[in-house]
Amino acid sequence: MAHAQSPSGPIRIGEINSYKAQAAFLEPYRKGIELALEEVNASGGVLGRKLQVIYRDDNASPGDAVRAAEELLSAEKVDVLAGTFLSHVGLAVSDLARQRKVFFLASEPLTDKIVWQQGHRYTFRLRPSTYMQVDMLIAEAVALKRRRWALVYPNYEYGQSAVASFKARLKALQADVEFVAEQASPLGKLDAGPVVQALAEAKPDAIFNVLFGADLAKFVREGNNRGLFEKTAVVSLLTGEPEYLDPLKAEAPQGWIVTGYPWYAIESAAHKQFAEAYQRRYKDYPRLGSVVGYSTIKALAAGFKAAGSVDTEKLVAAFQGLEFETPFGAAKFRAIDHQSTMGAYVGRIGLQAGKGVMQQFRYADGAKHLPSDDQVRQLRPKP
Repeated sequence: MAHAQSPSGPIRIGEINSYKAQAAFLEPYRKGIELALEEVNASGGVLGRKLQVIYRDDNASPGDAVRAAEELLSAEKVDVLAGTFLSHVGLAVSDLARQRKVFFLASEPLTDKIVWQQGHRYTFRLRPSTYMQVDMLIAEAVALKRRRWALVYPNYEYGQSAVASFKARLKALQADVEFVAEQASPLGKLDAGPVVQALAEAKPDAIFNVLFGADLAKFVREGNNRGLFEKTAVVSLLTGEPEYLDPLKAEAPQGWIVTGYPWYAIESAAHKQFAEAYQRRYKDYPRLGSVVGYSTIKALAAGFKAAGSVDTEKLVAAFQGLEFETPFGAAKFRAIDHQSTMGAYVGRIGLQAGKGVMQQFRYADGAKHLPSDDQVRQLRPKP
C-alpha cells in the first residue's frame, strides 16, 4: 500500500533513471518533468497537494535500480515509482513493484514483456512499445518489396524484443522473406567495422536497425564510408528522435524509414503550446525525452486526481482506462494490459541545411498499433 503522508504534504514520486549512462535522452527528459511539475504545482497541485519528484540514478544496472527503489520506498516514503530507460532495468523495477504492491509508471522502457509476458497489476507503461513501433513501420517495410533482410541491434532486452517483433510481423505479411544476417552487439560497445563488413558480405536488400546513441553514430559513419546504404533500404527504430539524429549532422543517412520526433514541424495546438513553453523555459528545443518526461507527470497528475487518493489500489483502478493529455494529444492507458495509446511519428530521413530531419512524416496513433484483447489475453499472465 502507499505510505501515508500528511494530507497537506507533497505527493512524492520516486523517479529512477539512467541519467549518467543515457544523458542524451534523460537530460531533456528531466527538463520535461520539471516543466510539467511547475505547471501542475502553479495551478494548485493535485488533491490540494504539490507534486514532488525525488530522483535516483540507476547506473544502467537492474540491481542498482532495485536498491534505489527500495530506498525510495523505505527511507523517502514515496507514494509511487516512475521512470527507467533501459528495458532490463524497467523489468527489474516492475518486478519489485509487483512484490511490494506499489504503483510503478514505466515511462520509457520499450520491451513488450513489461505489459505482456511479465505484466501485472501494479505496472503501467507510457511510451509505445517495440511491438507498436514495429507495427508503425511494417507497412513501409512490406512496401519496399525486399526479400533479403539483415538485422542489427543492441544485444539486450530492448534489441531482442524489437527484432523478435519485426521478424514475426514481416514473416506474417511477406511469405518469401529471408533473414540473411544478424549482428547483435553489447549495448554501447559496437565495433562498427566488422559489423558493417559482415552485413555487406551477406548482401541484404534491406536492413532493420535497432541501434541508438553512440552505437548508431558509429554504425552510420562506417556504413556511409563503405557504401553499405547506397543500394540497401533501411528501416530503423528511434533514429528520427533528435537525441540520436541531431549528433549525426550532415552524415544523417538519407531515405531511412524511421520512428522519431520532428518537433520543428508538428502543427497541432497541444504540441505548439508545449514546445513554446519548453523553449521559453530552457532556451533550447524539445527532444523526445522532453515529451516523455512531461507526459509522465501529466499522466500521474491525471491519475492522482481520478483516484482522489495516492492509495496504491485506488491508483491502479483509476489508471485502467485513464485518459490524459500529452504534447501529441490525448492518450489513455488500456485496462487490459496497462499500455498507453501514446503514439510516435513515422517518416523518412532527409537533409536540410546540413543536418538530418524527418520528412514525409505522419503521426501513428498508438491505439491503432496494438494487438487485440484476445491476443493480449494469450500473452499476459492471468491476474
